[in-house]
Amino acid sequence: MSGLVGIIANPASGKDIRRLVAHGSVFDNNEKINIIQRVLLGLEALGIERVLAMPDISGLAVQARDKARVTLPVELLDFPLKNKASDSTRAAELMAEAGVGCIVTLGGDGTNRAVAKGCGYVPLVPISTGTNNAFPVMIEGTLAGLAAAVVAQRLPGVREAGVRLARRLDVYRDGALIDFALVDVVAYAERFVASGAMWEPEKMRTVVLSRPQPGTIGASAIGGYLPQAATNGEQGMWLELGPGGQPLLAPIAPGLITEVCIRSWQPLAVGRRGQITCAPAVLALDGERELPIKEGELIEIALSQNGPHVVDVRAALQAAGAAGVFLDQTKLK
Repeated sequence: MSGLVGIIANPASGKDIRRLVAHGSVFDNNEKINIIQRVLLGLEALGIERVLAMPDISGLAVQARDKARVTLPVELLDFPLKNKASDSTRAAELMAEAGVGCIVTLGGDGTNRAVAKGCGYVPLVPISTGTNNAFPVMIEGTLAGLAAAVVAQRLPGVREAGVRLARRLDVYRDGALIDFALVDVVAYAERFVASGAMWEPEKMRTVVLSRPQPGTIGASAIGGYLPQAATNGEQGMWLELGPGGQPLLAPIAPGLITEVCIRSWQPLAVGRRGQITCAPAVLALDGERELPIKEGELIEIALSQNGPHVVDVRAALQAAGAAGVFLDQTKLK
């Protein structure tokens, strides 16, 4: 059994420009430290032997360890920080190489996308501390720690019941895979990446969703509020937006409920590719503008089943309870 769990906490999540142009709440580092404290206490309670944590300039994991007064070792990974999303990717790679049984993440959609690039088959427990949180969930840190522990311990039946395979949207340029998103890809009528975040709905041209979700904030909500979303089944969705389309009210950022115009939509089946026709533009991946596209480039998006493994906290704990874990601690040894 594995007694090793990873923790990746993004100190920059929950602090972008959408606090100024919308009404996003600020997730300060003190609250992140408090969440990590409770994660550590949950891990220790169920016998996790060691934790690997991503270092950061704010020292989130170290402060949480000291405040929680846990006895299990919390070790920081040793690699040069760039203070970019690539830090989360590198941390996930090192954790996977070290054999962690589960990784707890603190961040939003962008943080989890970065982690997914490096975690391989290691399951994630994504705790929401970002802006647009269609991928991570609002979950109490104590429960996240307990769930990560039972998954990492590889108890019989727990992974089967409590871990699911997420989807992703693969981005191809001239036939070559260049990137992916977990939740949404948006072709944004803008030449420059600029601040990165999206908040101007009139500039959205194409929206591709891994799954339309009405209970989220951001581009994924646009498809989720269409009447067709209820009958879309397990397919993704491809939408074209612009002047002359059907008006739809959607929350595209915290507190920013605005009208977008739907020109057309169609379901997107797994394995099917569609072509982005808006150019020049910038592709936003999971809410962050990242990839400028030029006229003449062939940009395609495909829905894939090759996303990261994700822990369903409630299902994992239910399976562990059914196995008697909380009655007999010897099951963890």
